[in-house]
Amino acid sequence: MRTKPHTTPSRRITGDHFEDAARLFLEDRGLRFVRANFLCRHGEIDLVMRHREVLVFVEVRYRQSRAFGGALGSITASKRQRIISAAHIWMAANPWDANRTCRFDVVVFEGDEVQWLPGAFDA
Repeated sequence: MRTKPHTTPSRRITGDHFEDAARLFLEDRGLRFVRANFLCRHGEIDLVMRHREVLVFVEVRYRQSRAFGGALGSITASKRQRIISAAHIWMAANPWDANRTCRFDVVVFEGDEVQWLPGAFDA
């Protein structure tokens, strides 16, 4: 089982479940899976996918409800910056991707609803 610092086993299991669900959701829409849970000193990228020739860094969020800003509201400016920094590390570590166009998507699960936000934020 993959674990991250400060993550309880039950939260990790929940996170893995929704990351797997997001992967299947995106694959059904034509994206190709590259990697899950890319972890570096700057942060983590939940999913790395390809959409045609575009490299897609995906943040997956789950909340039981929209209370307190919901799942989308939990992606703060500092969280976005950590994802962007981790994407730069990915690009440096994977030279075949260095010249690809990339984008940052978010897949949000709230209760029984799923929402995909392609290009949710920019680097």
